[in-house]
Amino acid sequence: MLNRRNLLRLSALSAISTTLSRRAFADAYPERPIKLIVPRPAGGVVDVIGREWSTKAGKALGTVFIENMGGGGGIIGAAAAARAPADGYTLLLGTTSELVISPMMATQSYDPVASFEPIAIICDSPAAIVVHPSLPVSNLKELVAYVRANKDRANYGSAGAGTVSNLAGELFKRVADLPELVHIPYKGGGPLYSDAIGGQVPISTPMMSEQVYQFHKQGKLRMIAVLSDKRLASMPDIPTGVEQGYPDLLARLFFGIFAPAKTPKDVAAKVEQATREALQDAELRKSFEASGFQTLATIDAAAARAYIAAEVKRWGPVLAQLRAKAQ
Repeated sequence: MLNRRNLLRLSALSAISTTLSRRAFADAYPERPIKLIVPRPAGGVVDVIGREWSTKAGKALGTVFIENMGGGGGIIGAAAAARAPADGYTLLLGTTSELVISPMMATQSYDPVASFEPIAIICDSPAAIVVHPSLPVSNLKELVAYVRANKDRANYGSAGAGTVSNLAGELFKRVADLPELVHIPYKGGGPLYSDAIGGQVPISTPMMSEQVYQFHKQGKLRMIAVLSDKRLASMPDIPTGVEQGYPDLLARLFFGIFAPAKTPKDVAAKVEQATREALQDAELRKSFEASGFQTLATIDAAAARAYIAAEVKRWGPVLAQLRAKAQ
């Protein structure tokens, strides 16, 4: 029969064996192709960023292939990633939509915090506040005064209900105390641009992009604020909401790499390092900047966790207000 001393020895040997096994697994990783779940259809912005990352990170990780799983605003793909084995061979390109907004609006089959290991935020894309050129405003304070003086026709358009574009407008209403500003949701950026340029909607809150910036330069729209913490390198003439006196007016759509919860730390560290190296690529950074995307100063798991915690805190009150309106 085993005595207490032998049991302790066996337990210690078992722990050592498990540690060595995990270390050997991490040292060998990756031994086969890695699947990156992109929770959107092929061809969209999320898909493009996923393919950019897979190409650059693949230099260190080997073959990384994309599996597009659109539907449910990203929920279907995120749920599939949460159920995947925690071995580093299934990763998620997660965004604000499925990791912040959707879980706050309704109960999901995954927990955005407990179900995933954040590895790194690749980049983010801020929203903007745009007006039709006919409006006699050139900054946020003038826009606030205009809305208060024109309550009967004060409305703003977004790319859709529940999108970051929509939340940007609601956040502006909140920080500027403009409850009279009415939301008009569109089915995507294309229809929004058409009506914004045509003057059917006087104010809009699109996501920053090279296309929107070109509309501004051509005089078809007037961009009066970008909702980021600093001006965009490729669009330096557009002031931020922060510098116009609204420090909490930050609205951004993030794109990050996530692994299923309990993925070995050494494995996640390899993906993190590959991501850091990928984002040092000058060609990739130039491509991101031209499209209005920003890379973070610090690219690691700790920075990703802090970033997401800040987004949850920022959007909590706004989403609670939207839920109350919907009931």
